[in-house]
Amino acid sequence: MKLADNKATLSFSNGKPAIELPVYSGNIGPDVIDIRKLYGQTGMFTYDPGFLSTAATQSAITYIDGDKGELLYRGYPIEQLAVNCDFLETCYLLLKGNLPNATEKKDFTELVTHHTMVNEQMQFFLRGFRRDAHPMAILTGLIGALSAFYHDSTDINNPEHREISAIRLIAKLPTLVAMAYKYGIGQPYMYPQNDLSYSGNFLRMMFATPCEDYKVNPVIEKALDRIFILHADHEQNASTSTVRLCGSSGTNPFAAIAAGVACLWGPAHGGANEAALNMLYDIQKQGGVAKIGEFIKQVKDKNSSVKLMGFGHRVYKNYDPRAKLMQQTCNEVLTELGLEKDPLFALAKELEKIALEDDYFVSRKLYPNVDFYSGIVQRAIGIPVNLFTGIFALARTVGWIAQLNEMIGDPEYKIGRPRQLYTGSERRDVPHISKR
Repeated sequence: MKLADNKATLSFSNGKPAIELPVYSGNIGPDVIDIRKLYGQTGMFTYDPGFLSTAATQSAITYIDGDKGELLYRGYPIEQLAVNCDFLETCYLLLKGNLPNATEKKDFTELVTHHTMVNEQMQFFLRGFRRDAHPMAILTGLIGALSAFYHDSTDINNPEHREISAIRLIAKLPTLVAMAYKYGIGQPYMYPQNDLSYSGNFLRMMFATPCEDYKVNPVIEKALDRIFILHADHEQNASTSTVRLCGSSGTNPFAAIAAGVACLWGPAHGGANEAALNMLYDIQKQGGVAKIGEFIKQVKDKNSSVKLMGFGHRVYKNYDPRAKLMQQTCNEVLTELGLEKDPLFALAKELEKIALEDDYFVSRKLYPNVDFYSGIVQRAIGIPVNLFTGIFALARTVGWIAQLNEMIGDPEYKIGRPRQLYTGSERRDVPHISKR
């Protein structure tokens, strides 16, 4: 961050003297006005619900240009990473700042691979949940509970603790997600297998059983790895901001990540792909492709509560760059599994076609987003809808850790403390109960 050539002047219409505020520039993207001394100079706060115009931190990890439809991890375009790198290379990049060379990749992969098992007592902890509990409820508990099992990596201010907790979280999330799934369907847990890739190992833990051999499908393995890469980080979104805010209090890394998982669960955030597929199910129940026209009409009706899920994005005002990659992966998976003519997928393709051609959606830039396609891919693979957000959490964990580590290493970081515009009662005295 460097001081810009210009300054911002804040003037008041009530005669108060104007003040000058510093302006800082990043390497790319909009400049920022530094308002840290605003309260001290004026006695006023800024008001920005949802933090839509507020930069709460400086970061060198991820950059998004919503107008261009651009997403960069450490400067690398997501399109190039998803094609040329695997997920663990992407993890290394987000954590360390650069892509690994061959030796670094080998060492990092081995390190993660040899931390994939979880303490056996985690199984007993898991049994305390109802079998029909939502996987995200289970994951929030399991991840938070890691701090009860791994005491040697709970000091967020110790760089060595942060490093080992990062490896443990990245390595153990697939195991925990698979355990939550197996527990819900009553199947035995499958232990990790060290000769498989990160994504291949997860597929085996999810879908293998002890009674027969399981062979990883390379097309599905690649598709899942791409889902992980595309969801690894996404700048200062709600869950990332939650992890940063939680971590700013000095809590342990496992608790901070568990807070991120809880935030991600919301349907407006990580639950969007689940909501998109549920929308397709609803249209299918009403008559499928034949009812799309009626559904679209309801979406356009201002008085209707029907929403088009999986289209448009809070940040991207152009095509979501992740969606283009996920669309390609979606087609590859459906072809590999012979599902091109599956009624639900045929419905999804028709809905996609209409949304890309209809002026109503095009003019509003409501393009299919990554959630629309990733939900379809995961359903095709066999992942249940209620586990979609768990897959998202698995992928996003590395981004959360990178952001948390960056915050702790920032000399300007302080415990988060947003301000408010108070609109309640003014000071008043408590009357005796007989006079209330």
